[in-house]
Amino acid sequence: MAKLRQHPHLYQIHTLVWLSRLSARLGRPIRLADVPDSEWDAIAKMGFDIVWLMGVWKRSAVSRQLDLENHPDQKTYEQVLPGWTPADVTGSPYAVAAYEPHAAIGSWADIDTARAKLRQRNMALFLDFVGNHTAFDHPWTHDHPEYYVQGTQEDHYKDPSGFYRVESVKGPVFIARGRDPYFPTWDDVAQLNHFSMEMRVAQMAELQKIAAHCDGVRCDMAMLQLSEIFEKIWRWRIGDAKEPEQEFWSAARAAVPDLIFLAEAYWGTEARLMELGFSYVYDKEFYDSVRDERIGDIHWRLSAPISFQSRLARFMENHDEPRAATVFANSRLIAAGTLMGTLPGMRFYLQGEELGARVRIPIELGNAIEEPPDPLRRDFFTKLFAATRQDVFHDGEWSLLSASNEGDTTAGNLFAYEWRLKTAWKLIVVNLSPRPAEGRVHLNGGIDASRNYNFVDALDGAKYVRPGSDLRQHGLFVKREAYGAHLFDITLA
Repeated sequence: MAKLRQHPHLYQIHTLVWLSRLSARLGRPIRLADVPDSEWDAIAKMGFDIVWLMGVWKRSAVSRQLDLENHPDQKTYEQVLPGWTPADVTGSPYAVAAYEPHAAIGSWADIDTARAKLRQRNMALFLDFVGNHTAFDHPWTHDHPEYYVQGTQEDHYKDPSGFYRVESVKGPVFIARGRDPYFPTWDDVAQLNHFSMEMRVAQMAELQKIAAHCDGVRCDMAMLQLSEIFEKIWRWRIGDAKEPEQEFWSAARAAVPDLIFLAEAYWGTEARLMELGFSYVYDKEFYDSVRDERIGDIHWRLSAPISFQSRLARFMENHDEPRAATVFANSRLIAAGTLMGTLPGMRFYLQGEELGARVRIPIELGNAIEEPPDPLRRDFFTKLFAATRQDVFHDGEWSLLSASNEGDTTAGNLFAYEWRLKTAWKLIVVNLSPRPAEGRVHLNGGIDASRNYNFVDALDGAKYVRPGSDLRQHGLFVKREAYGAHLFDITLA
């Protein structure tokens, strides 16, 4: 495909659920190659550059059985899919049994067909790469148990939640369950040993296989493969295994130099992962700050260099977070949605977000009912997408602007910035606080004092005319209600 636009828009799709819904709607089984062109056209029309098809790989029978026996999300299954049956439970897409297409997806040819259709519409295809762990019924656990962190039979008896018994070519082995050190272990995945060079070679081969069928990969829990972090979590179980000289991700970047890497990452590891070759990294700290209305933290994050911000993935939701409609209520939508949708970096959306979906779909389910759209949210995102697909939000120059107090001391609650091209000029002002805010926004030069300027708001259609002399001397006076925003198109009157 052509080179990806700067500040691209990504659309995440829960693939099995999407195909199940299409199958029900069309009255016949729909695999990936059978998706009607109208579906791809609708995504392209919204202005997306990337489609991430989440969960296309073969899933684990062990994971599925564990989900059916005792999964905490089971209490929501009935809400998501009334009358669900065990056949609707597919296992976690992050307990990968093999990097082969799931039966409901189709074949490699189906994936290639979908990629070709996306390319025809100037969109890229992203797929999952789960590098930290595999399913317990992945072939490696039987054929190459040495690829994994292992314990002893005594470890298993003392801590069955930490180790899982697997029959291998070397007899019974007790493989560590994967973990994030701040949460309980993941009971359905086997922890890979990232200090095993043989395992790394095998992983590179898998990554190269995936790369032949997509344009980019979203890398699950990417920071767990950093040597320093792996060392802290697992040194007690890997003995004197030597740390590799090269970080895994820099080796991966070299192995597939044309692949675009997106990291799910936390704990302040964003800059390190960028250094190692990631094109984009989750900005979870920014999401948390906006959610919690930490105004000072947001100002600090937006003061970072544009070279850094341009590689952050900003979102109001993804499959690991609650639905945005339940976190950012309609009263907060305009502010949070405008901010997330117009900042530098990757603009990241989950399917259904643009319609106001409220029910978070457990990733283990292969189907879910469709919710009726929320007219307010659908209208807002229609306007936002129409504005932000314009070239100025991708090829333009972004500048953070200052706002000074005028009349009261609330200007600090305003966030103002602009995007400029020779042919376009946009100004965004957002009030993220639960009370009105006002101030003078100081534009970044280029104003003719002898002319008047039109300010037309893409969000509500309001139009204002302001003299250039006043803009140059005093700045633009802005007053926004609680959680209000402007998305101005600026032109000469």
